[in-house]
Amino acid sequence: MARKSFLFTSESVSEGHPDKVSDQISDAILDAFLANDLKLGIADKSQVNTRLGCETLVTTDKVVIAGEGRGQAPLFKLFDSHQFGGHREARINRELISEIARKVIKDIGYDQVGFSFHGADVEVLLHGQSPDIAMGVDEKQGEEGAGDQGMMFGFACTESEVYEKGSFMPAPIYFSHKILKVLSEQRKSGKLGDLLPDAKSQVTIRYEDGHAVGASKVVVSTQHQKANGKGKDYTPEMIRELIGDAVTSALPAGWMPKSGSDFLVNPTGNFVVGGPDGDCGLTGRKIIVDTYGGYAPHGGGAFSGKDPTKVDRSAAYAARYLAKNVVASGLAERCMIQVAYAIGRPEPMSLLVDTQGTSKHGVELDARLEEVLSDLFPMRPTNIRRKLELNKPIYQRTAAYGHFGRAPEADGGFSWERTDLADAIRKAVGA
Repeated sequence: MARKSFLFTSESVSEGHPDKVSDQISDAILDAFLANDLKLGIADKSQVNTRLGCETLVTTDKVVIAGEGRGQAPLFKLFDSHQFGGHREARINRELISEIARKVIKDIGYDQVGFSFHGADVEVLLHGQSPDIAMGVDEKQGEEGAGDQGMMFGFACTESEVYEKGSFMPAPIYFSHKILKVLSEQRKSGKLGDLLPDAKSQVTIRYEDGHAVGASKVVVSTQHQKANGKGKDYTPEMIRELIGDAVTSALPAGWMPKSGSDFLVNPTGNFVVGGPDGDCGLTGRKIIVDTYGGYAPHGGGAFSGKDPTKVDRSAAYAARYLAKNVVASGLAERCMIQVAYAIGRPEPMSLLVDTQGTSKHGVELDARLEEVLSDLFPMRPTNIRRKLELNKPIYQRTAAYGHFGRAPEADGGFSWERTDLADAIRKAVGA
């Protein structure tokens, strides 16, 4: 952005938001498939392992799970069919999938009239993967084809580094996530026990001379019990008072807006009816929340419920990995990467690196980085999947509070957040 002084806003939603309930169910199902592959010792065998494109819809007392996939018993069962030349077909284990969905709902905290883990009707409409898609994606001569066409973006910047080392995220989305994580933690601990799972946050950050210096506006909408422990019905003012300290603690010292009109809580009034009972939810509708809060481009593909052969997920992770390592190397303060694919083809159609004028080595560095990154980390689906160890049950944890800006975990979770390529990048460009 050419301007040095401006306002920028991003939003986040909690794990109890209807769309995020859907995302978590879809990714929990994916994790179950991948865990089964690991148990069977086939996690890295392209011809037999998991394929999944899973969409979930949630509404009042109803969960609908649809899509296509491939897996092994007990998640799939074989049966005789006359389709496709008389081959045996795999049929999804609907009872097991239903159990996975109910556990997710329970863990989020939904046990209320209109939507509960035990009362919701769960309908499972998953079916076997199309043989036409499988033919293009399964490994040939050591390489898998891309699971779909499209373009993906990765981004990193130094804005959040002052507040959390290693995060490399834009400040508006970083603090929008943090507010809701604090509220969720305090809800589950009982400190804010009158809050319920559904919530949204929105943070407007003020930039001066290109740097984030404070929060101009903060908006929080959070579901809550109708009345407090004294039997008095909650008002928005009471909820504002209840959560004020928690929201303030999520922001840097001095960042909380001082004017009451700049900190809005439940601006439409009470928020008692919420979650899927208040609004329908669907997998993949919070793609901006999942990524960079609108601060960087988005290719349009959703993540949740998709196995790592689907490049709109895995290549977006890889692009973030490369962008983050460029910034972590000290070569630039911001880095945006675009990559594009054709379905069934392993080699990307294009790769773009843009350090957005923040490189200490001029615009010539961008073209050099395109060569270096292609050599150090080829963006073929098989390489991405193996180098980032994506055939693991690590996805449900990504489905709330963003896929990026999280700390890499010992079991391989958030592997794309590692900065282990930074030194090699710096050395390769001769910096």
